[in-house]
Amino acid sequence: MSVQVLSRSDTRDAAGRATPAGGRARRFLRRRGWLRLISPVAVVVLWQVLSLTHVLPVRKLQSPVSVAHTAYNLVTTNSPTYGTLQGALLASAERWAIGLSIGVAIAVVLAVVSGLSRIGENTFDPLLNAARSVPLLGLLPLFIVWFGIEDLPKILFVMLGALFPMYVNTFAGIRSVDPKFGELGQVLGLSRWELVRHILLPGALPSAFTGLRLSVIGSLLALVVAEQINATSGLGYMIDTAEQFLANSTIVVCLIVYAIIGLLVDGGVRMLERRALAWRREFVP
Repeated sequence: MSVQVLSRSDTRDAAGRATPAGGRARRFLRRRGWLRLISPVAVVVLWQVLSLTHVLPVRKLQSPVSVAHTAYNLVTTNSPTYGTLQGALLASAERWAIGLSIGVAIAVVLAVVSGLSRIGENTFDPLLNAARSVPLLGLLPLFIVWFGIEDLPKILFVMLGALFPMYVNTFAGIRSVDPKFGELGQVLGLSRWELVRHILLPGALPSAFTGLRLSVIGSLLALVVAEQINATSGLGYMIDTAEQFLANSTIVVCLIVYAIIGLLVDGGVRMLERRALAWRREFVP
């Protein structure tokens, strides 16, 4: 009978294998998502210190405490100039959700058609690559002329901000699947649909999720620009109005809201990615 002696610095994992205690500690730290809050909190603390020591002049950038007070007033007071922060947030969120959903859906369809068909690639890929080279800001005046000043041009602007990153990454993911897997599927007798469903699309998922993360941020940036031109509601409208009144703290509040939205949605996409790609082993430093 053999006896395996483990040192105190060793533990066992779920499969019964001996693992160093240091590795267990690293896994423990990685499971703690709150560790990602350390750097943002440190930036806020440094910002407050620089404000208290007058290194950052108040006329340039107010302190976090003043910004928090402004945010409280925007939430609790219905200003005749801005409205309320939650009202602006709801208006922006509605435009963003609609534009993002439409843009991602169209991008996935076009990427699948282009990635799986030479005819589709020759038809759609040149048009989309030419269109994504056009500055979005240059399209906004045309959208206003064509579609008016209501929500439609803003939604279309957000849609374009989401469409191009999603299309490029999904298309690249489909085309980067190892051809050997396709040959293996043919040997196993898979039909074309089964080949696409079980090999090509799962293989393209990592790139597609990368495209989705980029689409979230791209559509948010497009929303900021769209709402600062001929808008009567939304966070972008609030930023544009605050700029006219030199209300820097209000601008900072809106920018922080945008940042929080981006972090939350990106975190949701990353969580979905981990669940959908649980089969994939990734490098962890």
